[in-house]
Amino acid sequence: MANDLPKEVLTTGQVARICKVAPRTVAKWFDSGQLRGYRIPGSKDRRIPLNQLIRFMQVHGMPLEGLETGHTRVLVLDDEIEFTALLRDVLAAEGKYTVEIAATIFEAGVLAGRNCPHVIVADVSLGGLQPKELCRFLRSSEEFQRTRLIAVSGAMTPGQGEALLQNGLDAYLRKPFEVRQLAKSIDDVISRG
Repeated sequence: MANDLPKEVLTTGQVARICKVAPRTVAKWFDSGQLRGYRIPGSKDRRIPLNQLIRFMQVHGMPLEGLETGHTRVLVLDDEIEFTALLRDVLAAEGKYTVEIAATIFEAGVLAGRNCPHVIVADVSLGGLQPKELCRFLRSSEEFQRTRLIAVSGAMTPGQGEALLQNGLDAYLRKPFEVRQLAKSIDDVISRG
């Protein structure tokens, strides 16, 4: 299953296949500074981080389908270790999700920047997390405009959840919930585009 996933750093040949261009075209983008990356020390080989390729493709209006693996990339932001481990294991066992876990906002930012998740599942009661600000950031960011946001919390009232929906949240679930409810919510928000 791991072979299906896009690598975090790509060769010019891999980028060429994704973008459906010749490798020399990718080399020109790289050499002109349009596509950011680095050279392998002691060689002329170029490497392009996945997040830089995603930015480049978005700026140039290129479809991201070439990056799709058939798996929905899910980032779970929650500091409840047992809960997140259960989510990761059950969702991954379904065979259509790639799940990453972050216990802190900083860690979530690093993982999101690296892999541009399709869906972020965030515990909105996590200290320091401002759900309205997160919604606003995702919707205003070129890189994350297509990322869907599902809020989870044991403390959120239906009124608070509805208010967040008005501010750009895609769905919410009140803890405790069954993993299949989350899987259905993920599939629903992805299908709405």
